Amino acid sequence: MNVYPLSEGSFTVDRTKEFVPFHPQTDSIQDRSPGSLLVEVQPFAMVTAQDVLVFDTGLGFSEPDGTLQLHANLLRHGIKPGDVTKVLLSHLHRDHAGGIASIDKATQQRVLSFPQATYVVNKQEFEIALSGLSKSYRADDVHLLENSKQLKLVESSGTIDGYIHYAWTGAHSPWHQVFKITDQGQTVFFGGDVAPQLMQMKTRISAKYDFDGRMAADLRKKWWQRGEEEKWTFLFYHDIRTPVFRF
Repeated sequence: MNVYPLSEGSFTVDRTKEFVPFHPQTDSIQDRSPGSLLVEVQPFAMVTAQDVLVFDTGLGFSEPDGTLQLHANLLRHGIKPGDVTKVLLSHLHRDHAGGIASIDKATQQRVLSFPQATYVVNKQEFEIALSGLSKSYRADDVHLLENSKQLKLVESSGTIDGYIHYAWTGAHSPWHQVFKITDQGQTVFFGGDVAPQLMQMKTRISAKYDFDGRMAADLRKKWWQRGEEEKWTFLFYHDIRTPVFRF
């Protein structure tokens, strides 16, 4: 299998939950509001023996010509949006689900970004996003999925097509889920915002932005130990320096 990080750039985010572009060559974290976090926003693509997978969909920003940034990043690796067969969503916060939909250049209508893909979403997470009760979600985009045949709602844990394993974790958001892919003798793990950065796997951190920081820390420890034993490859969505780590 081949894995491709699809970086949308570095950003700072504070309690307003707005993602402000950060340029390391010219910007200083000291000039940002108190408590700002510096993160990468980085979906991933994976080509397996039977699928083209996308893990989370970024912020939904567009290039100057109107092309969805996520599409442009995929095309740089020779992957067309229509090639994507499954979109695996850890949760539906704006920075992870902003690229679910995009503007069709021909019709100027908002449509699902991956016309041939099945979108795999936790059922309870989907219901929360639809409710419009939290600003962390973009309910309008989620509504596009609501009546679509492309939506696959899952609960708890299970397996899709014999090799895509999903598991509810909570921890970051109440219905956050993670994915483990086993293909061609390799295992790739995507922990979304419960395992967002390499540093957090190596040191015990209980983050205030998590729904249950202690649970998140415990899960990271468990995954890291198992990953070392079984030689997993980890995908880190918010890591500026190490998007992919292989034991």
